[in-house]
Amino acid sequence: MSLLGRDYNSELNSLDNRSQSPSESSSSITSENVHPAGEAGLSMMQTLIHLLKCNIGTGLLGLPLAIKNAGLLVGPVSLLAIGVLTVHCMVILLNCAQHLSQRLQKTFVNYGEATMYSLETCPNTWLRTHAVWGKYTVSFLLIITQLGFCSVYFMFMADNLQQMVEEAHVTSNICQPREILALTPILDIRFYMLTILPFLILLVFIQNLKVLSVFSTLANITTVGSMALIFEYIMQGIPYPSNLPLMANWKTFLLFFGTAIFTFEGVGMVLPLKNQMKHPQQFSFVLYLGMSIVIILYIFLGTLGYMKFGSDTQASITLNLPNCWLYQSVKLMYSIGIFFTYALQFHVPAEIIIPFAVSQVSESWALFVDLSVRSGLVCLTCVSAILIPRLDLVISLVGSVSSSALALIIPALLEIVIFYSEDMSCVTLAKDIMISILGLLGCIFGTYQALYELTQPINHSMANSTGVYA
Repeated sequence: MSLLGRDYNSELNSLDNRSQSPSESSSSITSENVHPAGEAGLSMMQTLIHLLKCNIGTGLLGLPLAIKNAGLLVGPVSLLAIGVLTVHCMVILLNCAQHLSQRLQKTFVNYGEATMYSLETCPNTWLRTHAVWGKYTVSFLLIITQLGFCSVYFMFMADNLQQMVEEAHVTSNICQPREILALTPILDIRFYMLTILPFLILLVFIQNLKVLSVFSTLANITTVGSMALIFEYIMQGIPYPSNLPLMANWKTFLLFFGTAIFTFEGVGMVLPLKNQMKHPQQFSFVLYLGMSIVIILYIFLGTLGYMKFGSDTQASITLNLPNCWLYQSVKLMYSIGIFFTYALQFHVPAEIIIPFAVSQVSESWALFVDLSVRSGLVCLTCVSAILIPRLDLVISLVGSVSSSALALIIPALLEIVIFYSEDMSCVTLAKDIMISILGLLGCIFGTYQALYELTQPINHSMANSTGVYA
């Protein structure tokens, strides 16, 4: 999901109602309340920027380790395959939503509604009766995914903050490749997470989307600057990769799958983006162009990063950067971007959970319940990060558990349910079944492997714990 900011939720919803507050609308990534496209709709360039925003996220920085987990040859090829498959599933979702909109004579249906309406018309009586659970399932997976992203943000900020603070006394003006020293960290990584916690709680109390969009703009600027410096460094003096394996162990490949699918999590955004375009019929071109850029960026960063750092590749590429003030500033800028993006990511599950919680109490208690739920959800993401302080494994776990369902399994099943009774070809049916099985296997085995690795003693050469470097 997007590290470049989540202001697209506010921007999309504010196209037709610029005074609407967060409590009056759903701003989830599936855009529960989206207005039809009109004269104020998005241009092709604006849509392309939004599409890039919602696909270039935290998982991008973990791709070098993902390539390491798959192998120098298998990794890029598999990343390309997963990217192409994800784009195909986005197209499937668009086709299903358009078909349902025409059948039901609705202007727009979102991801959850598409799931519910498709089940309402399927031949199975039990599924028709419980169709609303399709919408609930998508919302639940969305909440799990977004809160998982927020936990990853906690770990990312704590990792980089620890490295910056504990290396400050040896940071120099000369940028040289770092060498790992197996020294005990001065303060536990959890201390840094608890230090960040109160500031994030105060940040999520901000409910005005216009204010959040200001933070998102700041996150965009710091992120673009950081990425430019990261690419500038990894493209210098890349060693010949003769000692890097072309194919890694199959167990670590399962971790690769979770990380890769984690990074391609823009599937829920394609429906509202198309709906908000001035000319929705042009969205297919924007989708293919935007996702081609994303896939190329992912492959280049992951492959070059692994070739640059080899066996020393960390859970986030920022942890491999030289210990000099220039690249310490990269970690600082990226961490600032992550900090403000946390509130924008958090806004998605908050606007699903909080209205329900507030509706259960009287008006006099509404504000207290609102702030309490916000604080509780932030603490939940912090506790998750404290209990599982492994950035690489949490990314893989979130990707395997929920991202695989949202990006692969559900779109393929939707196409079967909607079009099976309308003379679906055997080739299309077989293709959708294979995609669903692939997503399900990736979900099961990827989740198992991530949980298995989490139960093992931490190997500091593999974990994201930073230690002290020189």
